[in-house]
Amino acid sequence: MIPDLHIEDYSYPLTDERIAKYPLPERDSSKLLVYQDGAVSDYTFSDIPGLLPKSALMVFNDTRVVPARLHFRRKTGAHIEVFCLEPVEPADYNLSFSSCSECTWKCVIGNAKRWKDGILDLNLPELSLTAELLSRDSRTGTVRFRWDSGIPFSRVLELCGNIPIPPYLGRDTEALDIERYQTLYARIRGSVAAPTAGLHFTDRVLSEIDSKGIERAEVCLHVGAGTFLPVKTSDVREHPMHREPFIVTRALLEKLKNSSLNSRPVVAVGTTSVRTLESLYYAGVSCIEKGVPEDIAQWSPYEREYQYSTAEALDALIAYLDRESLDSLSLGTRIIIVPGFTFRIVDALVTNFHQSESTLILLVSAFVGGDWRTIYDHALSNGYRFLSYGDSSLLFRPDSAQTKAADGQ
Repeated sequence: MIPDLHIEDYSYPLTDERIAKYPLPERDSSKLLVYQDGAVSDYTFSDIPGLLPKSALMVFNDTRVVPARLHFRRKTGAHIEVFCLEPVEPADYNLSFSSCSECTWKCVIGNAKRWKDGILDLNLPELSLTAELLSRDSRTGTVRFRWDSGIPFSRVLELCGNIPIPPYLGRDTEALDIERYQTLYARIRGSVAAPTAGLHFTDRVLSEIDSKGIERAEVCLHVGAGTFLPVKTSDVREHPMHREPFIVTRALLEKLKNSSLNSRPVVAVGTTSVRTLESLYYAGVSCIEKGVPEDIAQWSPYEREYQYSTAEALDALIAYLDRESLDSLSLGTRIIIVPGFTFRIVDALVTNFHQSESTLILLVSAFVGGDWRTIYDHALSNGYRFLSYGDSSLLFRPDSAQTKAADGQ
């Protein structure tokens, strides 16, 4: 059954001064709140290797933020911002980034009322770039880019674009954001927002995690601008969840299946990793019943009872990849994780502190069995910094694999 939830019940008082406008000098010097069995304790992020379950599987999102915000000026003097969201033609990210003369993207248009038609120009010593508005729906439009230098579109964005830091920082992108609004392990280009839980990891912390016998693995979910969208309706059931594409390898599916069979804890770094991992169960069920879906639907986790085990669902995906001679699975997900969600893969979560009345607060509440206010009240009372450049938390699910393993279940 789809839960009957009201977003105002997931509100807390976040004042502007509590929002971290800049990162700390050292990534791993941020505070770390640990929540387990209803208790909250305080650490520094550099302590996290010693706080993770032994022999856990830790999953990171290795997407890379692209400088997707372009600024043009019309001959009238009007400034137009074109914020690239996702490729349309070619629709594949890698093919679009490799295009050497033109490509088309779905974009958010800033100052849209000043650009109803015509072509925008941006001339640099290295190239001339044009943007043509093909269609528009309110502030979102389809834009064709053309350029004359023969370089790939990824390089065009590097030369012409800015890293799209979140609007709640209330400032323009600065030089430090090029490095700090990117995880150390970012690899696959495509995000317009960073998976910010990963911003705290340093080479030292990652090395200590390895030395503890904790295995690291990656998924890739490209974070879209929808991550900034507020829930505008009181009734959460009326909120349309944005689509985000993801990729997981066959090797990771095998590791997740073995973790499920052996009660090995899975630690997700970031809410994007959670959405990816938990979507796999529903993709596997679809594979068993009717074939691999194009997308995981928003409310599919709540619409019926599911009889399959996690291992069975993952095994179905592995079998599908083997039949198709594929090394990885590429899908999209629209699932919304809210109280009432049944977690089937993730046991612990590393995440920052999120905006009031957001889908991410709903996810945190679902993960900790509804006890999100204990966490946020403690953070507010103890000087934690909030949002993308803020502090971090390590949350353990009440019925996690770690708990089951400790109880001999």
